[in-house]
Amino acid sequence: MSGLTKLTKLLSLLSLTTMLSLALHSAHAQVDDSLKTKDVILVHGAWADGSSWSKVIPLLEKKGFHVTAVQLPLTSIADDVATVKRAIALDPGPVLLVAHSYGGIVITEAGNDPKVTGLVYVSAYAPDAGQSALSLNALVPVTPVGAEIRQNAGFLSLTPEGIINDFAQDLPIWERQNLVVTQGPVAGVAFGTPATTPAWKTKPSWYMIASEDRVISPQLEAMMAQTINAATVTVHSSHVIMLSKPEAVVEVITHAAHGRD
Repeated sequence: MSGLTKLTKLLSLLSLTTMLSLALHSAHAQVDDSLKTKDVILVHGAWADGSSWSKVIPLLEKKGFHVTAVQLPLTSIADDVATVKRAIALDPGPVLLVAHSYGGIVITEAGNDPKVTGLVYVSAYAPDAGQSALSLNALVPVTPVGAEIRQNAGFLSLTPEGIINDFAQDLPIWERQNLVVTQGPVAGVAFGTPATTPAWKTKPSWYMIASEDRVISPQLEAMMAQTINAATVTVHSSHVIMLSKPEAVVEVITHAAHGRD
């Protein structure tokens, strides 16, 4: 084979590789131009970390969203709100806040930032002014996970049985075991800290109720969704909808990114 023939084949191969790369990038980053918000900040709950969104993140990125998953210190409401506010400040905006469980309290406060266009609550607390997780829980019968909470030096953890049987009971056992190992203890004081200025009073909201939730009562979730006038869907899932039904979560986030009239 002559040198010219080799060069021609090499150039053809490089050209094909470049076209494939551009095509893949285009498919990965293509976003519906009708979306009002293309940036999403994901906020995890208690007894978890940012990896709890691991199934949602690639699905959102495939749709072309710019995604940030924060890592809450879980040391106080103030510390956790400050963490989300820093993420908002680093984002050019506009931005959609999405929270799971305890993270709902956090976005209820942090969502007042003018960059925030909406709030998505995924089986999450959505307190009114003066309400806390504890006061909200007191409105309904105690859920099964209550018996599996343990206190140590002011921080609360779940027993392995609590995670396996109540927190994520519909996940494969290996996933539940991973959650046992990686759970993030939360400061007990955070559950008693009342909300001050709920962002949902001025921002549109969406709510996902987990029908098989054994952590936050589905009855309470429905009450909160109604109180905040959220666009609401119910999913047959455990507390961790984002791990059990990630496609459903992405669908709601996509709807929220289009905004509400």
